[in-house]
Amino acid sequence: MQGILLSSEEVAKRGYRIYESNIRQKVETEANIGKMVIINVETGDYEVDETGLQAAKNLQVKFPYARLFGIRIGYNVAASFGGVMERVSSDFRYCD
Repeated sequence: MQGILLSSEEVAKRGYRIYESNIRQKVETEANIGKMVIINVETGDYEVDETGLQAAKNLQVKFPYARLFGIRIGYNVAASFGGVMERVSSDFRYCD
């Protein structure tokens, strides 16, 4: 079954909402800070690993056409190119 068509912006919005409402409180532990959480924005399923690659592969085995969203735990971005990634406070919230 093919996944639903979503814009990149809609994937990001859904991913942040799911992360903030259902996942963050479960995964944001000292042991997980800096790891990646990958989220299937259609089902809410997620996996955590160091780089996100294996997590994405695992989710795609279950849902081959899933729209996936990734974020680095404890940060508001997944990666930084030439910049500095700053930790977010525990009260960080995504705004529409």
